[in-house]
Amino acid sequence: MRIMFLKPSVRTTRSTITVVIAASLWLAVVGNLALWKTLLGLPDLTGWHGLAFGAAFALMIASVLTSLLSLLAWRFTLKPAITLLLLLAAFATHYMWMYGIVVDTPMLVNVLQTDTREARDQLSWQLLGTVLGLAVLPMRWLWRQPITPSPWTQQILRNCGLLAGSLLLTFGTTQLVFKDFSSLMRNYPQMRYQINPLNSLYAVLDMTVIPSQQARGPLQSVGLDARIAPRSQSTPHSPPLLVFVLGETARSQNFSLNGYERNTNPLLAQENITSFTQVSSCGTSTAESVPCMFSHLGRTAYAKRSSEFENLLDVLQHAGYAVLWMDNQSGCKEQCARVPYINTSALKLPEYCENDECRDTVMLARLDAELAKLPVERRARGTVVVMHQMGSHGPAYFKRTPAEFKKFTPECTDTSLSQCDRTQVINAYDNTLVFTDYFLSRVIAWMKAKEKTSTPAMLYVSDHGESLGEKNMYLHGLPYSVAPPEQTTVPMITWLSPSFEQFSRVSTRCLQASRDKALSHDHLFHSVLGLMAVKTSVYQRERDFFAACEGR
Repeated sequence: MRIMFLKPSVRTTRSTITVVIAASLWLAVVGNLALWKTLLGLPDLTGWHGLAFGAAFALMIASVLTSLLSLLAWRFTLKPAITLLLLLAAFATHYMWMYGIVVDTPMLVNVLQTDTREARDQLSWQLLGTVLGLAVLPMRWLWRQPITPSPWTQQILRNCGLLAGSLLLTFGTTQLVFKDFSSLMRNYPQMRYQINPLNSLYAVLDMTVIPSQQARGPLQSVGLDARIAPRSQSTPHSPPLLVFVLGETARSQNFSLNGYERNTNPLLAQENITSFTQVSSCGTSTAESVPCMFSHLGRTAYAKRSSEFENLLDVLQHAGYAVLWMDNQSGCKEQCARVPYINTSALKLPEYCENDECRDTVMLARLDAELAKLPVERRARGTVVVMHQMGSHGPAYFKRTPAEFKKFTPECTDTSLSQCDRTQVINAYDNTLVFTDYFLSRVIAWMKAKEKTSTPAMLYVSDHGESLGEKNMYLHGLPYSVAPPEQTTVPMITWLSPSFEQFSRVSTRCLQASRDKALSHDHLFHSVLGLMAVKTSVYQRERDFFAACEGR
């Protein structure tokens, strides 16, 4: 007995097939907690019928994963491959469970373009717990399992047998529940983006391997024939000055200017502005929407493009205007690559910044100084400034507002929004809109002070909206085809000085009368060109929402 007790234990070796099946079952069942949560909430599948379908669905996912891992079921590749899948599944599960999002290509692009500041907002104890439970613990088991060595010929036969068996099981299970499965995918298409970690794998392949979705080749020029139309000699004007405020994560439904019951726009309501109520975004994320809204193509054509093109700012420069991009966000998504650019993080202004985050008002603090750096000859023709806000970027809404602008309390201060009372989430979000209202009112005040030397106007529009708990969804980034209106309906506001109304011949009163007209980001490229009197062959008057109010 004593001798046996002291004898070193010998761990049983595992075949690659055993490890593959164990990992596939874990990923299919535990790694898809968010999927099962969604499935349980569907009225179509209840009782024993729903339970049986769920079991078959899990078996389908497991068999697909087994077939994929059979291609990597070699002694020195299997464990790293499973480790990667466990980590992908754990992170995706956390965000799908907490925020009701899905994982697709645009979402992955958005993640890859996230800066350190935004990434820090996503960290939480819930994320750590999910990664530990869903990835680290099974990884510990995985790496402690000795793999049975096999001759390569024998391993090939095993892998081929495993592949064939898993494919046969996938086919058989699918046929067994095909009616329910096809109905589910048709009626709830967002669920296909919740199948973990297959969703992440497809998004990676879509970005790196699948060529049909990738724009290739050299940058294509746009609007090289652009020119500024001559002004009427009877009404001379100072150079036009357009401030284009690019909002972040603002949704139209929570603007009191558009009928929201809370007064989130007290200052703008006092200005002679136009707030358009039915504006659709180009996408549901910054990485998707911003390049699209500055493009001449429109959403549908932009998604199918085979080349990259110059954008609105390039055309304005071709026409001779001075252009400046000021960024208080995570970058311009390559839209400012060929124009002067300033990031607020480089300004080092502690009175506007704390904890590596600057309030949007920091851009106004440096605006005059940055404008003075632009070429004098271009400023003499006119200037366009893009101000990219931090705005209402989540999930840390509470960080976006100083204490004096926290009008609605109590706020949610947990970045895992689903852990807060929904009223607290809405309070924190609405406070960001109150601060945006203040920021836009300061922009207008700054422009009014410039009326003696320029002809000013402001255009504000958000890149996308936000879900705040509707149908248990938070944040943004759902595929456009299934995204709710909260993520795609955005605010758009114009302010035209009296001198700019004369310059553009666009009447604010006329704009206000058509504020409920259906518009989209597709109109922005052409509307800005029309507003700034830029003539070019790429301009489409039917997409210029200002054109209908010229001379009226």
